[in-house]
Amino acid sequence: MSVAAMFAMLKSAPLLWLAVTGFAYLLAEKIYHRARHFPLLHPVLVSIALVAALLLLARVDYADYFVGARPLHWLLGPATVALAVPLFDNLQRVRSLLLPLTIALLVGGLVGIVSALGLAHLFGLSWPVQLSFAPKSVTTPIAMALSDHLGGLPALTANIVIITGVVGAVIVVPLLRWLKVDGDIERGFALGVAAHGVGTARAFQLSPTAGAFAGLAMGLNGIWTSLILPLVLAFWPH
Repeated sequence: MSVAAMFAMLKSAPLLWLAVTGFAYLLAEKIYHRARHFPLLHPVLVSIALVAALLLLARVDYADYFVGARPLHWLLGPATVALAVPLFDNLQRVRSLLLPLTIALLVGGLVGIVSALGLAHLFGLSWPVQLSFAPKSVTTPIAMALSDHLGGLPALTANIVIITGVVGAVIVVPLLRWLKVDGDIERGFALGVAAHGVGTARAFQLSPTAGAFAGLAMGLNGIWTSLILPLVLAFWPH
């Protein structure tokens, strides 16, 4: 068997890209810790860059990669549900802050949708691309389902969601620190609304309380966006 044939067979191996993704993330996490949590070296951002570079070098289509890494996509749902565990420990706090958290959720979720549509419209992007950008601030499975249902491009939505999460995880904490907002509840909830799962992972690095409220915000924002997005689109010019 030739080297080219062996390489072609290796590229289509069912568990190859799952293992590559896991290894890339572990390597990126080590780099992140060595860099003392430098924001631009966030593990998600670095691991994406590593996998993307490898796919380009190996000339592997994203569709072929996704088939191999699909189990990670399936695990996003159970991982999201598991965030209810730390939230349960903070249930009393949630009840006492129900009104301000509700206002923050409604405003934050709506701003996330309108800002994405507004910028996409400003730059003259096509309507399907605008639809793909609209659910950028919710977790990937919900965002892709919304995009597909509304006529967007789910693959593009997945990439936009990831970029949103990474950018949010990088800038939200320094921004809130600059605004003198240093409470774990406020920072966690902001990360969950603006940056979904990646932001929630960043919140858990701050404290368990921040992580719990980020998980709450991420879950509720998914529901809120699913409800309000069709209504916003009905009145949006296109």
